[in-house]
Parts: sequence; C-alpha cells; structure tokens
Amino acid sequence: MADGVLDEAYERILATGPERDGWLSNHAPMAAEALAYHGRADAVHRWLDGYANRLEPRPRGVSPIPVEQWRDPLGDPVRTGDWLDYFDRELAFAPWREVLIRWWPRLLPGIAAGATHGVIRVGHAVRALTDTETAPRIAELGHGLAYWAARWQPLAAPGTGTYPTTDPRSALDAVPRVPDQRYGIRARLAQLADLPDWPAAAGAVPGGAAESAPERLAAIVAAAVARHATHGYARPVMLVHAATAPNAVLRVLPALPERLWEPSLAAAWAATAAVTAAYSPTEPRPVPDPFGNADRAVESAHGAAQAAELTEVAARTADPHAIKFADTVMDAYAYTGDPTTLLRAQYCVQLIAADT
Repeated sequence: MADGVLDEAYERILATGPERDGWLSNHAPMAAEALAYHGRADAVHRWLDGYANRLEPRPRGVSPIPVEQWRDPLGDPVRTGDWLDYFDRELAFAPWREVLIRWWPRLLPGIAAGATHGVIRVGHAVRALTDTETAPRIAELGHGLAYWAARWQPLAAPGTGTYPTTDPRSALDAVPRVPDQRYGIRARLAQLADLPDWPAAAGAVPGGAAESAPERLAAIVAAAVARHATHGYARPVMLVHAATAPNAVLRVLPALPERLWEPSLAAAWAATAAVTAAYSPTEPRPVPDPFGNADRAVESAHGAAQAAELTEVAARTADPHAIKFADTVMDAYAYTGDPTTLLRAQYCVQLIAADT
C-alpha cells in the first residue's frame, strides 16, 4: 500500500462528515483505501477530486458524551458530531486496538448502521492500520466508529437455530424476502420482524469451533459475491453490502480476541441475510460462463492478470461501490481460488456503475 498517498487522502477528508444529503454515506475513505491497497495509489487523489462535491463539512457537536453515559446517544444521528468528538478523545488516550476491542461488542448488535456502512468503514480503517499505524489512519478509525455509533441500528432478533446447510450459498437462497420493496433500506429492514422465517434464517450461522470463524466467514463472503452475479441485477448497488459488510467483519477479526469471533460471525451473517432479504429479486438471472469450455488449469494461471484487470475496470467506473465490491471480490477469490469469480465480477461491476 502506498502509505503516503493514503495518509494524504485521509487528511484531505478529515474535516468532512460521515454522511451527505441527510443520510447518504461518505464513501471517500473507503474507496481511497481500496484503491491504494490494490496498487492504484496513482488514482486516489484524482478520484477524490471527482468526489469532492459530494462531501459535507464535519458536523458540530451538541453536547459532549460522558464516558460512562454512551448508551443514551447510541443510534442518534443528531449526535454525530458528539460521537466524532468522543472517539477523538478515546483514541488520543488509548491505543487503537484497545479502543476497538472495547467498542466492538457495544457496536456489533447495531451492525445495520448506515446501511452497514458503519462497520464497512471500520473494516477499511482496520486493514489500513494493520498495514501501518499512522495518525491519519487512527483518526479515520475514530470516524468509522463514530459513524457506526451515531447510526447504530439493530436488526430484528434472530433465532437460535443451527446452519441449515454446510453451503452458505444455499443458506442465502433460503433467506425470505421482505414483502414491500418499494422504499429505502430502513423501511425494508423494519419488515424483518414480521417475517415468520426470519429468526431461523438470521440465526443460522455455521457451527464449529471459534478458531474456524474466519474460514466460515470467508465462505459467507464468497457466497454473497457469487450470488451478486445472479441476483444483483435488481438492485446492484444495495446488494453489494451483502458481501462487503461480512468482509469488513472478517478484516477486523485478527485485531480482536478470539472470544469475540463467534458473535462477530453471527452479526455478520445476520447483516448478509438482512441485505439479501431486503434487495434480492424473486428469481435469479443466468450469467454466461466467462470461460466456456476453457481448461481450468489455464484459467488459474491467469488469475493475477484477471485480478489486476478487475481493479482497473472498477477504477475506471469511478463508482465507490464498484471499487469496494471489486476489493471484496479479491478476498473472495483468495479464498476460493476460482478465477470465474473475477470475470463474473466484471459483469457485476458494470451493473453497479450503471445503477448509480
């Protein structure tokens, strides 16, 4: 990762708020980190130039949040400025990992915050910090945690069932759809509580030992990436979060104690199931095999070139969701080793860019 460029990008957006137009997420730090991470540091500042008119100033605080009285303002977007100030103070007096570990279990139940952008922004920041610890990256983590706290939103309660299958793709296909899909994500998620099958679907995390949680979570990410190719045509941008939200959690796991891995997996699965329920169409749409009858050994040999091409295709769209989806696809490919994932993702990226 080009450390200097990413830190410069974080400094450019330090005085901006986490949202615009009242509720739309500021994607600048997430897209900039993804571009830099995948070798496109040369495109970061140019991309930020084009995105600048979507940024709004950092909101001012209303009243400082006392350290021991954090519960009341949790989920109150009016207090966004106060949350930003709160985490500035937290990170000024404690190591970032300590702050993360303290706040992760507090924020995790509200993983739907900002259409899951709260946890996604934290995931990008943690990956950057794991690579190199710098003041701009610590500040960015604080902004991500503050956004998550301000928009904290729990999902309808899951059940206590077990995973219905060892295949997460089949489990995603079994998630019930919300009946009224005319409105935004908050209206859609509110309907989950009325779905009889929701508790079983949301509580169906794959069983296993805690140390296997990263692999199980990686399988969920890969399944959500693959499903976007067949179901993303209806709402390409919004269905992206079924993959990027659990991937954000996966990126944070190494920075967390093992005791937090299982609840993290459960929350990530619930988020994936919720986005799937909210935005999946009734029927899949076939996607042509990008290889036809090509030899699989030959396909695998070209994986690195296909990965670079996917990054370039996403960067050319300049769409932040396309860039972030391509970023997550790279992780899914690293898990599955299936180059079909990379080529089909190019189709998804074009869908996403056209939907913006």
